[in-house]
Amino acid sequence: MERGGAVYILTNVTRTTLYIGVTSDLLWRLREHREKKYPKSFTAKYNLSICVYYELFSSIEEAIDREKEIKKWRREKKERLINAMNPNWRNLWEDIRDW
Repeated sequence: MERGGAVYILTNVTRTTLYIGVTSDLLWRLREHREKKYPKSFTAKYNLSICVYYELFSSIEEAIDREKEIKKWRREKKERLINAMNPNWRNLWEDIRDW
């Protein structure tokens, strides 16, 4: 049985840094970022806890492939992707936490 996956983009309050991640459990993973479960991680160091974008996939392999694709992009293209889904860059955690 295949397990689904998700690609997500986090940023900080000043929107200066972007982090692209992949997970098989988006809600759980975002909680870890918000709680800084790994205090020495990149996301904890740069206070990246605002989820501004995500995509869901039927398999984790698809999600991993998409993550690799997005990570290769320049920031401008990543911003266009975010703006297409979330033009105000609001924190999508508000939607995801109720799943």
